[in-house]
Amino acid sequence: MFKRTAIALGIAIGFCGVAGAAETGKSQRVEELEARIAKLEEQLNRVTALAQQATSAAEQASGVARQADTTASAAKEASAKQAALSEKAAETAASFEFGAYARAGTLSSSNMFTIKGVGPYITPAGRLGGAVGRLGLESDTYVEAKLAKNFRGDDGSWARFHFMLADGASSNNDWTAGENGVNVRHVYAEMGGLPTFKGTPLENATLWAGKRFDKKNFDIHFLDSDVIFLSGTGAGVYDVQVTPDWKTNLTVYGRDFLNRDADSESDKVRGKSYITSLNNYYGNWQFMLSGIRAPNNSEFIDKDGNVFGGRATAGYHGLIAYHEPSFYGLGKGISKTGVLFGHGLGAELKRIGADASLTNDAMAVRAFTMGVTDLAPNWQFAPAVMAEVSKDRFNPGDEYKWATFNVRLNNIINKNFSMQYEGSVQYMDLDSTYSSASGNFYKLTVAPTFKLDQSLGLFGRPELRLFGSYLHWDKDLNGFSYDSSDKVGFGNTTFTGTSKWLMGAQMEVWF
Repeated sequence: MFKRTAIALGIAIGFCGVAGAAETGKSQRVEELEARIAKLEEQLNRVTALAQQATSAAEQASGVARQADTTASAAKEASAKQAALSEKAAETAASFEFGAYARAGTLSSSNMFTIKGVGPYITPAGRLGGAVGRLGLESDTYVEAKLAKNFRGDDGSWARFHFMLADGASSNNDWTAGENGVNVRHVYAEMGGLPTFKGTPLENATLWAGKRFDKKNFDIHFLDSDVIFLSGTGAGVYDVQVTPDWKTNLTVYGRDFLNRDADSESDKVRGKSYITSLNNYYGNWQFMLSGIRAPNNSEFIDKDGNVFGGRATAGYHGLIAYHEPSFYGLGKGISKTGVLFGHGLGAELKRIGADASLTNDAMAVRAFTMGVTDLAPNWQFAPAVMAEVSKDRFNPGDEYKWATFNVRLNNIINKNFSMQYEGSVQYMDLDSTYSSASGNFYKLTVAPTFKLDQSLGLFGRPELRLFGSYLHWDKDLNGFSYDSSDKVGFGNTTFTGTSKWLMGAQMEVWF
């Protein structure tokens, strides 16, 4: 019995031990599970936090992307606007043109005194248009600044507005206000390519109106003398194609005759001239005919009240010229030759309709020729001849004859340096009825010259020049006068004797 009890008790104790051990094991596993769960929860929280961070980052990235897209769109729009503005600015800039002519120099005699009255029209024949070679005689400052604005139509039509400021002074000072005169020398508009004229002789013509120089003016540069200088305020049409070989130009200009001795500005205008010109080109030939009318020009009253009658109220002017695209057919270059003639107000052969002091019976004829060519390697050659005969010009019975022969030579030393030489001879036989004179004038100029590129030829600019000139004339030419006033000196100067040395420097530019 005891034995069974002991056995039972042992079994019970063993079972309890096993149960206790089992209970203890179970508790440990629970704790481990709880720890694992806690750890998993911690990891889950971390993952959740990371997911939240990722979501936030994604949202931020999406916002940045949206902002970037917005910025890109704005940049693209701004770029398109800028491109449009740049294109418009480029188009506007391209529609403007700028050009200029300018010269400035200083001139002194051998005793270093500044001199006056020297220039291409220094001689007694200067008032008649008798220019001599300009190289080594110019001491003035003159500038023209030209602006133009172009307009274009979708149909091919076009228009252009022109504006020019000009200024001239003989002073060598940097500030010449009051001594010079800034002037609007031209302001006009022109247009062409108009569909209205398609299929007619006006299809390629140009219409214009305003204040201007005539488009068809041309000059002998080395004399500083226009062959034709037509200017004023008016209107016209250029390049009317009459036949395949014949173009014509019709212009009408108005000019005011001025009495420069008048005391008031209102009294200075003493009349008006009207010039109608028909200028024709047939191949290389030019035929021009002008009629001038000035009904109020018959009398002139000077500042002393003297009345001068017999002034011209009408006149005509003509030109026949040949523009050779070679040097007189002998070689490469250019040449121009022609004859001008005029009566009454047309006897001022260069500045058509600009001289009010001509008589009704005034008559004048002028012949000219000029050319430019390469005489030899590194030698450029430009001769010019101009001669005129006129009578009854300012007074009944007066008679004037003059002729100028001029040669410009340019010897190229290297790309940037050359030696220029100019020689001039002018013959004069002048009788104003108040005074008479006959004789010759001579000029020789040597001018070391600098350029950017001498291969541009005689017309390449800009140029910087030093020069020395020797002048000589016949003594009989001193003191010649066109009116009753006493005059001393030679031509436009106060030079006495028969010769003069001049020295100076000059720049000249055009573009």
